[in-house]
Amino acid sequence: MQRSSRALRDLNAAEACVTIRRTVEDTFGFYRDFTNLPRFLGDVMNVEETGPGVSRWTIQGPLGIPIKWTIRVLEERANELIRYETVASTGLSTCWEVSFRPGPEAGQTEVREVIKTPFGRLGRVGLALMGRPPAGEVQSNLQRLKELLEDGVVTHTEHAVAGKFARDQ
Repeated sequence: MQRSSRALRDLNAAEACVTIRRTVEDTFGFYRDFTNLPRFLGDVMNVEETGPGVSRWTIQGPLGIPIKWTIRVLEERANELIRYETVASTGLSTCWEVSFRPGPEAGQTEVREVIKTPFGRLGRVGLALMGRPPAGEVQSNLQRLKELLEDGVVTHTEHAVAGKFARDQ
């Protein structure tokens, strides 16, 4: 997994990048169908599309308490970019930017995700103290996306709800 130097420019964001052996169109299409997200995001348990560009996510929060978020797509460029955020009071929303571009070899896609949490660095520290460091989550989520799209199975379980990706023996 590569880490980008862009993270140094924005100290209020966590960022990770991965190269996936799938086309940009396949990778973007899979990610953009938000109902696929629980298959690789560590704490997202369910996603329901509720309208154009709006969905309702159920995540497993601290102490196993389910939390529901409304997510709104802010910007979308097919096969290139998805920007979305939680619907919350100004300054309290979490924002994600996921970009897709051709990888170094034919049939590969470089996926870069940046997450900006409420309260900037203070918010990141708070999440880390709860065992949910954004940098670790972003990197782990992209690793699971890579595994799922390349191999069809998720084996990476760091920064995920305990047992979520356990395989039947």
